[in-house]
Amino acid sequence: MPRRPKPSSERESRPHPAPDAGDTRSRIVDALMALAAERPWEEITISDIARHAGVTLAEFRDHFGSKGAVLRAFARRIDKIVLEGTGDDLAEESAKDRLFDVLMRRLDALAPYKAAIEGMLEWVDSEPLAAVALNRRVVNSMRFMLAAAGIGSEGPVGMLKLQGLVFAWRRILARWLHDDDPGLAPTMAALDRELTRGGRIVARANDLHRLTSPLRSLARAVCRRRSRRFERVRARWRGDDREPDDAAEAVV
Repeated sequence: MPRRPKPSSERESRPHPAPDAGDTRSRIVDALMALAAERPWEEITISDIARHAGVTLAEFRDHFGSKGAVLRAFARRIDKIVLEGTGDDLAEESAKDRLFDVLMRRLDALAPYKAAIEGMLEWVDSEPLAAVALNRRVVNSMRFMLAAAGIGSEGPVGMLKLQGLVFAWRRILARWLHDDDPGLAPTMAALDRELTRGGRIVARANDLHRLTSPLRSLARAVCRRRSRRFERVRARWRGDDREPDDAAEAVV
């Protein structure tokens, strides 16, 4: 299992960058997370958030269009904390170890909001549409987490990495929420298992992608030929004997 980058005591004593107390957006985000730790997510209204943040509804509307928009701002805050803490000290480590480090730092950034996250996830589990919306937000965050670990997420295999990591992250959060160990050993073990499993799946997907590459090239070539044939037939039907490319140039 990959080592934890820094001792737990050292990591806990390191403060995250505190938002400016005068920053209205930050106050609103903080208000939502404080309320989410105290009451069910579905009972929190934008009026409650504005009141707790000490802003008017007009000020709230200037900054956010909905409660979900505030949640997106919170996700960006966590992303920023993790990304600002990313350096080159693990450049020589394996991709798995780099991602392990990134995700552990993400859990550290989430730690002050543990109660709020637990309540929010309980609500999401009972609301399929909310789960779909949250999935989109987490996919975007995981794209940056992979980038921070130096792992690409482009193309079909990249999409598999992203969505697979989102599912794994949900299982890791479930373990983390009930982990009372100060060193988070159970969570670290769960994260290690998830990344090992995900690495095997991605390796198989890469092999399949390479094996099917000739077939994809052939399919693209066939599609191009059919497209050009269709253009020639259409040009003749219009009484235009020029090649499609020549006709386009004539218009220009």
